[in-house]
Amino acid sequence: MLDICLLGTGGMMPLPYRWLTSMMARYNGHSILIDCGEGTQIAMKEKGWSPNPIDIICFTHFHADHISGLPGMLLTMGNAERTEPLLLVGPKGLSKVVASLRIIAPELPFAVNCLELEETEQKLSFEGFSLEAFRVNHNVICYGYRLSIERTGKFQVEKAVSLGIEKKYWNRLQRGETIEAGGKILTPEMVLGPARKGISVTYCTDTRPTEGIVKYAAGSDLFICEGMYGEPDKKAKAKENKHMTFYEAAELAKRAEVKKLWLTHYSPSLTRPEEYLPAVRKIFPAASICKDGKTIELTFTDDEREG
Repeated sequence: MLDICLLGTGGMMPLPYRWLTSMMARYNGHSILIDCGEGTQIAMKEKGWSPNPIDIICFTHFHADHISGLPGMLLTMGNAERTEPLLLVGPKGLSKVVASLRIIAPELPFAVNCLELEETEQKLSFEGFSLEAFRVNHNVICYGYRLSIERTGKFQVEKAVSLGIEKKYWNRLQRGETIEAGGKILTPEMVLGPARKGISVTYCTDTRPTEGIVKYAAGSDLFICEGMYGEPDKKAKAKENKHMTFYEAAELAKRAEVKKLWLTHYSPSLTRPEEYLPAVRKIFPAASICKDGKTIELTFTDDEREG
């Protein structure tokens, strides 16, 4: 089960009803934050979620509306007596940017480790999930992210019995362990069926449409994409500022054959984005205009709950 919450849906500047860009994911005791704009802590508090279990914070790029909430977030974690290390992931230059921001958050009771993305496409593997970073097209170096929850094949009891594998080893093999027992090597492949479809969420903001976005969003259960402008006459401005319109995001979702599209990162001038939803749904029917705090629970079945 993967919980996703859009903590902030605003771009450029916060509004009384819209904090700046941030998305949080929770899975199997792990928490991952993508971007940490101004107001992220408040949005998290309003949702009733805690920053303490956050293991990883990913940054798409270093514009203030995506990273300005970091110093306060670090201080809050420190005041909660966190001791576990925190991993930060972002474009080249991350260590320097974080060091500068930490001038106002210098003393923390936990280590802050920075992983700088060097490639245009880079995969990071963790226990039970992976993050794939891919370059997009903004006016500074910027990345999108695909979060994937792997799912192993089904345990085949009949096969385990026929191979004479003792029951005490079954759970370990199902968890992916390789075991040496009785002079034999037991591997998960001996008792597991083909890998099953997992869960995937793709997130990108601050970019023009690219083929890379289609590639990485392909088949995603949820595609969270910037829609800076909903007004049909703003396409030229979107091109000039390296952003996207609602309709361009919908076209990407359609081409990538995703299950759901959530639009986010609205211009401050876009006060009623829901007015443009009918036109967006003509392109991609499973599109949603998101407000701060929108959540979904994604599971390995089709039993999903939105809020």
